[in-house]
Amino acid sequence: MANLRFQVVEDAFMKKPMEVEQPAERPSEYFAKYVFTRAKMYKYLQRDVYEKLIDVIDNGAPLDRSIADAVAKGMKQWADEQGVTHYTHWFQPLTEGTAEKHDAFIEHDGKGGMIEEFSGKLLVQQEPDASSFPSGGIRATFEARGYSAWDPTSPVFIIDDTLCIPTIFISYTGEALDYKAPLKRALRAVGDAAVAVARYFDPNVKKVITNLGWEQEYFLVDEGLYSARPDLMLTGRTLMGHDSAKNQQMDDHYFGTIPDRVQAFMKDLEVQALELGIPCKTRHNEVAPNQFEFAPIYEETNLAVDHNMLLMQLMKKVARKHGFRALLHEKPFAGINGSGKHNNWSLSTDTGVLLHAPGKTPEQNLRFVTFIVETLMGVYRHNGLLKASIMSATNAHRLGANEAPPAIISSFLGKQVSELLDHIEKADKEDLFVVAGKQRMEIDIPEIPELLIDNTDRNRTSPFAFTGNRFEFRAVGSEANCASAMIALNAAVAEALVDFKKRVDKRIADISEHFAGTGHSAVFHAIIEVLREDIRTCKPIHFDGNGYSDEWVEEATRRGLDVEKSCPVIFDRYLDDDTIRMFESLGVMNRKELAARNEVKWETYTKKIQIEARVMGDLSMNHIIPVATHYQSQLAKNVQNMYSIFSADEAEKLTARNKKIIKEIAERTQAIETGVDELVDARKVANKIECSREKAIAYHDTVAPKIEEIRQQIDKLELIVSDELWTLPKYRELLFIR
Repeated sequence: MANLRFQVVEDAFMKKPMEVEQPAERPSEYFAKYVFTRAKMYKYLQRDVYEKLIDVIDNGAPLDRSIADAVAKGMKQWADEQGVTHYTHWFQPLTEGTAEKHDAFIEHDGKGGMIEEFSGKLLVQQEPDASSFPSGGIRATFEARGYSAWDPTSPVFIIDDTLCIPTIFISYTGEALDYKAPLKRALRAVGDAAVAVARYFDPNVKKVITNLGWEQEYFLVDEGLYSARPDLMLTGRTLMGHDSAKNQQMDDHYFGTIPDRVQAFMKDLEVQALELGIPCKTRHNEVAPNQFEFAPIYEETNLAVDHNMLLMQLMKKVARKHGFRALLHEKPFAGINGSGKHNNWSLSTDTGVLLHAPGKTPEQNLRFVTFIVETLMGVYRHNGLLKASIMSATNAHRLGANEAPPAIISSFLGKQVSELLDHIEKADKEDLFVVAGKQRMEIDIPEIPELLIDNTDRNRTSPFAFTGNRFEFRAVGSEANCASAMIALNAAVAEALVDFKKRVDKRIADISEHFAGTGHSAVFHAIIEVLREDIRTCKPIHFDGNGYSDEWVEEATRRGLDVEKSCPVIFDRYLDDDTIRMFESLGVMNRKELAARNEVKWETYTKKIQIEARVMGDLSMNHIIPVATHYQSQLAKNVQNMYSIFSADEAEKLTARNKKIIKEIAERTQAIETGVDELVDARKVANKIECSREKAIAYHDTVAPKIEEIRQQIDKLELIVSDELWTLPKYRELLFIR
């Protein structure tokens, strides 16, 4: 076994970068090559069909099923030219991944042969088996029927020989069994609410959309080393492993030169992503060794979520082609930074970005302030829900560590915006809205041009930071579906905007008579009065300080923010009365759907910890203890030999170190064996609990801590057991292969 490990490490060091065939065209020429874009729609669809479909995509018009056959015909013609033979409805069940069932374009021709066919009925709707997907009790195992339905706003694309059709996924009784359906409802809700408020400032606003720009962090590990670590293979993280003497303490990996093998992987991934319409923009080394980041230009949120799910799927495939495994677990290695997926979120209209400042008029600046404050109101009212939306068994390892936001939702605004809100709250004059834009900074080096400085700094400890013309939701986990966070955030902001408009309209009605004939705007004054109330109300969520400090936890508690750390308990926020009221009033999800999703979350948490516990027990008893006791036997034999060669006094001195190690191995292996027994017992007790919530809490409180206790003993053994006997690749090997 030891020789196998050394061979795997040597093979990893000897690997050369794979040659990547680059397209002859420029990226702009092959972008969206395998996507049914508007240009392709225009080419392959009749003019009236094209116009009706674009109306659905741009304006949310109801889909006229009468055009479905014509659209399907055009899609198939394009797909045939690309060598496509199958189609699938591509959806996002509650597994955090994607799902697809491939069907061929063939039907009986009635004459003993086959014809290739793709109808509007097959495009619009499919019936995948719903019984084996998580449903939280909505569907029993014997109730298998579920439906996937085409989402025209996310273009179809081709992977290999299959036409992939983005869809929602619902049960036979109508409840959403996926992420896309409630996401689209939340986006519609915030869009409608934002349009109503934006028209206070510009009556010509017709549409508001939310934009999302995600930043995908990930690790790469040599595939041979990955295969030699059962814990990585089965849980996505290393359940054991002592720190490498050198990890990230020199800060030399961040933005460093990209290793050749990784560069080849990135090029390949980028080309394939661009061909699928994912607008790749950024690639770089991240802070931890073997950690990297990939980020696109922002897009409409629904499409951005689809693209992120597609990219994660593509990333794993391309990584294997280059002899890597892509790790998307939030904390695959202890002691170094984990991976997140920062979600840059903003609102924009058909006339401009709502969170952009400064404006040219006081009204434009007031619009900016309005949407900033009402976003904060949504985050404040539902800070616990937002935390629940990004919480998972895997992300719990990352949140609160020094590289990630704490498990407390707060918002950083920066000095200028903070001072502006304070000014609005306290000033007597209501027409002073000065929002600074980019300031100029001159550097005393003639060759360097002056810099334009943003109106806010960055605060990497803030889970929800304003960064210039958007908010950055930094707490989202690297392997998560962005839709979970986006559903909660957009719904919370939609509710805040709806409430804001109701109160402003009432205030306008109350004070309009007072302003009649004065030349002053009742609307302007009503907005300011309501904003002042909201600025005071949401103050607890505003925090520009160090989110890592112990003092902040105490302060957040005093402010009434959610400071719960237990993952299963945090999920309770989905079933709070305020949460249910918000989702139901906006038509995003009903009580039954929310309860079902929580059942899925608790069951998923339990299963992940259960798998980790079983893997830990297996590795402890079948790898660690045998290796440690084998080395212990070698040392014991050495001690015996020393006594046979030297005098008792000399042998006593010469064997002191080995005796100490023998004793330590005995103590630690005994602790591991005892720990495994206790771990098994804790699982047995927890498994008898029928309530999924209470079972998840039991796994969190009694099983997960045992895993960490056993790990501590194993990591100490790794330092004293002979390196040639240790069967598992170590951190120094996993993290520094080039």
